[in-house]
Amino acid sequence: MLKPLRTAAGWRAYGPKEMARATEIIELRAFGLSLAEVGRVLGGDAQLLGRALAAHEAVLEARARQLHDTVRRVRRLRGELDRGNLSISSVVSSVRQEGNQPRVMFDLPWPWDGERFEMRELRRLTFVTGPLGSGKTRLATRLAEVIPGASFVSVERLQDGTAKDMFAAQPALEARVRRSVEEVVEAGGNESEALLALIAVLEAEGPAVQVVDMLEEGLDAPTQEAMICLLRRRGPDARPLIVLTRSTSILDVDLVGPDESIILCPANHSPPMFVAPFRGAPGYESLITCLASPAVRARTAGVVAMRRSA
Repeated sequence: MLKPLRTAAGWRAYGPKEMARATEIIELRAFGLSLAEVGRVLGGDAQLLGRALAAHEAVLEARARQLHDTVRRVRRLRGELDRGNLSISSVVSSVRQEGNQPRVMFDLPWPWDGERFEMRELRRLTFVTGPLGSGKTRLATRLAEVIPGASFVSVERLQDGTAKDMFAAQPALEARVRRSVEEVVEAGGNESEALLALIAVLEAEGPAVQVVDMLEEGLDAPTQEAMICLLRRRGPDARPLIVLTRSTSILDVDLVGPDESIILCPANHSPPMFVAPFRGAPGYESLITCLASPAVRARTAGVVAMRRSA
């Protein structure tokens, strides 16, 4: 989408026109568009941009409603406190209870040593990453166990017939899955059995929270990028998702929004930590080293870190 000039020495030269186009690309990506969709919008597809803006608007409106409710609760509690009806400790307790945010605490399994892990809030999209052998899958399965109503989705979803069996159990599921697959293809992805199986488990009724092992499994780079765009466009009332990944097409740190979070499992088996998506934040550099393009990720396909038996 950017076609810079070349100097006599062969260097790329970006002028005002190219820099303006780069700014447009960044802003469109911030609205949740894939690169394929950005190319179409810049080519004049206003209808596609309208759909993306509508989805973004719904997310912003949901966030505004949540803030309005929080302000209303705080105002009410302030009034009670001013009238002497509540103590400071009860106000703090009430605010925490009315915040309507999940709070999960548990002792970490091996390879840690029982350290305490705390998840203060469960956002609409949480990424879990870390190098091979860091324990991220064990953390994910434990989260699925302790979060009320959560379900763990393993890479075994890629088995032949997964989607067909689910369609038989839930007749209305197939239509929803087909619509979502069409959206992914429209965003530049490629239809495959792996994509069909993944969307089938994500669209299935039942669990209040889903923890998905290696979201990129079986998907090529364009499909990974289109898939994460689809997940970000879910309605504001969509159930929270926790996804494991080591792909830059899934976890583009520059596009992580305010209703998303990142959990890093360090290589040295220090306790998992939440990492803010900006340079200089604790753990940011370690986070970046865990992520790679789908082409690089393919080098470790099928590699499983193992604990040597005694």
